[in-house]
Amino acid sequence: MGHYLVIGGSSGIGLSTVEKLLSKGHEVTATFNNTKPALNHDQLHFYPLDVLEAKLDLDFLDQPINGLVYCPGQINLKPFRAIKPELFIKDYELQVVGFVKVLQAVTGKLVKEGSSIVLFSTVATQMGFNFHSLVSSSKGAIEGLTKSLAAELAPNIRVNAIAPSIVHTPLSEKLLNTEEKIKINAERHPLKRIGESKDIAELAVFLLSENSSWITGQIIHIDGGKSSIST
Repeated sequence: MGHYLVIGGSSGIGLSTVEKLLSKGHEVTATFNNTKPALNHDQLHFYPLDVLEAKLDLDFLDQPINGLVYCPGQINLKPFRAIKPELFIKDYELQVVGFVKVLQAVTGKLVKEGSSIVLFSTVATQMGFNFHSLVSSSKGAIEGLTKSLAAELAPNIRVNAIAPSIVHTPLSEKLLNTEEKIKINAERHPLKRIGESKDIAELAVFLLSENSSWITGQIIHIDGGKSSIST
């Protein structure tokens, strides 16, 4: 069994990934910031971590890890004209620089062969949606970083990113807080439903596992068909 680090593992996709890893018998070290963890398990260890801090303290990680999942993010949809430039910087610091600081802090902890890193992008980076300039900018950087790191860290460490469409999580709560909003958003997808955290977690855990040992540098869309087909 492996040992995995999940940054932002107390809610949403991060929590579902933690639960899935535990169900397969793995040990998980996870972090939380604003959402205190409610999950307890003998093989789960939670620690507070704010990735926006100038210097991260990950001394709690006292053993090697087989993989890293970086989940912190936000969905801030606004017209471009209403976004102050400093908001782009803040979003980039959370979604990109935060990951960079984490990876640099734990690189020496990743096992030398067969370890895996999973990041998250968004379908909006490839598709182009109204009011998504903020999130698409940061996630576009994540996609470029995924491919660059995959090249640099090969053959020992694999790096992939998942690009979901809208998923039922606390981050998307404002976008899905009525039955009408849920129905409208579901109809925009060929499969006619909103994604669930477990849908994304299944793919994340696959990418962490040996079953995906020949996959790296990929941006994998899991979006109900939205990015590739029209019905």
